[in-house]
Amino acid sequence: MSLSLHPPLRAAGQARVGVLMGGLSSEREVSLKSGKAVLAALHSRGWEAVAVDVGRDLPATLLREGVELAWIALHGVYGEDGCIQGLLELMGIPYTGSPVRGSAVAMDKIATKRALAGLGLHLPADAVWQPGEPFPEHLAPDCVVKIPEGGSTIGTWVCHNSAELEAALVRAEAMADRVLLEQFVAGEEITVAVLDGQPLPVVAIRPESGFFDYEAKYTKGRTDYLVPAPIPEAVARTAQAHARIAYQALGLAGVARADFIIDEDGVPWFLEINTSPGMTATSLSPMAAGAVGMSFEDLVEHLARTARLHVRV
Repeated sequence: MSLSLHPPLRAAGQARVGVLMGGLSSEREVSLKSGKAVLAALHSRGWEAVAVDVGRDLPATLLREGVELAWIALHGVYGEDGCIQGLLELMGIPYTGSPVRGSAVAMDKIATKRALAGLGLHLPADAVWQPGEPFPEHLAPDCVVKIPEGGSTIGTWVCHNSAELEAALVRAEAMADRVLLEQFVAGEEITVAVLDGQPLPVVAIRPESGFFDYEAKYTKGRTDYLVPAPIPEAVARTAQAHARIAYQALGLAGVARADFIIDEDGVPWFLEINTSPGMTATSLSPMAAGAVGMSFEDLVEHLARTARLHVRV
């Protein structure tokens, strides 16, 4: 498998790149790590790049810094939900990653599942619950409670009994007006990165705790990652095909990463797709790109060269 780099948007050194990082979401610290890694990679390839810690004064900062191209290393609300993308469209600054609509839909787990219904993906049964409503009995108590716009497994709880479920709902309703209640699927977690519509090798995720939560994701040594994933080839192909379907159906661009659970029968169940996945040398999407010979610096530069505006007027 090989990847061909698109023709450059402009030569390195001609565009002043602002690496957008930090931001206002609960994933700020993760974003800062991604942004610093991206900035170092761009500098290593000769790009004129500056760090932009995103706040509410972002338009003024972009103008003051003379940013001509935005490399979005933001995660969570205001970063991968279409807000920043819409601002950059208005300012006429090309940016990396997915456009406004795809970013907004993919950020909302409920909207994502509704958009992908009927396209052949295996989607866990679910219900949407709002505080004050009766609980959907067909899912109780073995289910996963998720706030629709949580990231890095923030706002996600796996429940196996009524006490755990009740505690999760109390915490969820303090964070969101709607809560996604999803059928629990036991099995092995995998992820499939998609770059420019082409799925990369499958990565197997094996946390020592059994649940790929925030601590397992960001604590060194708490999770093993295997690429290519040691799973049957047919299962890997199915997951890759379904990741590509989700990417295309939502109108995504650049790199995105779809997460799945493979059950005991080898069925990959789609969980979500991330339009601004972690971007350090040890993150999952760069790991998958490395399996086909694309270094972290190659990936970062490729995304910079293919940055663009998506709205035509």
